[in-house]
Amino acid sequence: MGWTVRDIPELKGRAAVVTGANSGLGYVTALELARHGARVVLACRDQRRGQAALDRLLGEVPEADAELRLLDLADLASVRAFAEDWGGRRLDILVNNAGLMAIPRSRTADGFETQFGVNHLGHFALTGLLLEGLLAAPAARVVTVSSLLHWVANVDLRDLNAERKYRRWVAYGRSKTANLLFTHELARRLSGSGVVAAAVHPGYAETELQTKGPRLAGSSFQERGTALLTRLVASSPDVGAAPTLFAATAPDVAPDSFTGPSILGRRTLRGGPGGPLRAPWTRDDAVSARLWSASEELTGVRYVRHA
Repeated sequence: MGWTVRDIPELKGRAAVVTGANSGLGYVTALELARHGARVVLACRDQRRGQAALDRLLGEVPEADAELRLLDLADLASVRAFAEDWGGRRLDILVNNAGLMAIPRSRTADGFETQFGVNHLGHFALTGLLLEGLLAAPAARVVTVSSLLHWVANVDLRDLNAERKYRRWVAYGRSKTANLLFTHELARRLSGSGVVAAAVHPGYAETELQTKGPRLAGSSFQERGTALLTRLVASSPDVGAAPTLFAATAPDVAPDSFTGPSILGRRTLRGGPGGPLRAPWTRDDAVSARLWSASEELTGVRYVRHA
């Protein structure tokens, strides 16, 4: 029998931050980390929805040590404020979960193409600004949620903000490739530090991602069709969050690993944690280093060096 959430170890004394924890995979991740004793921060953009998620979590796990803190990954000022509020305290688990999928062209508060800005740059900045706390933990984890749709496209280092042409699914695929390149370079830079950087994908899990893009595009027909397909085919958020929880808590998770659903050792869109197919370009040392340098320039965040 494969790994399940019942295999999560006791996490008392450990601190965790989960971005986008107000719904879907992020909520389940925060819930299970709290259920197993971690002190969990739900990092959410919307106060009302975040508070509703926290109330729901405390209703399911009354003894949980959990709190809500506001974080808008589409605004670097919000990312910096969140990190300043954290103040360098020990952080054992950072789950870079929040994201947007296939939305119409838009810009973040700092002028970045929104999918690249939220899915990659926001989490790049957040991780760097919280790195002092991660290095203070004896065996911290940074888990970044990518997607099998990273296979759609490699990053375009000459046009990271899609100035020349915007195709929403290509932009999404590039942002998810960026997640994996970020993990690859972060794992290299943190070698020997005790911090493990890993990536995951949830398969086809029922979340708000599938319907938000059509809704923002004003296509009610596509929104209804996507919602129906999701109900018929997708796994539950509980199943979809399993790879994230595995990467965040299981022993011997390898740096730069990429965990996704599998059944009896076969890579699938549903099932327990296993090793998914990963595009070869997501392990390109030169491209990951160039993306890292570009991300530093765009965000103004330089990572501290570990001893």
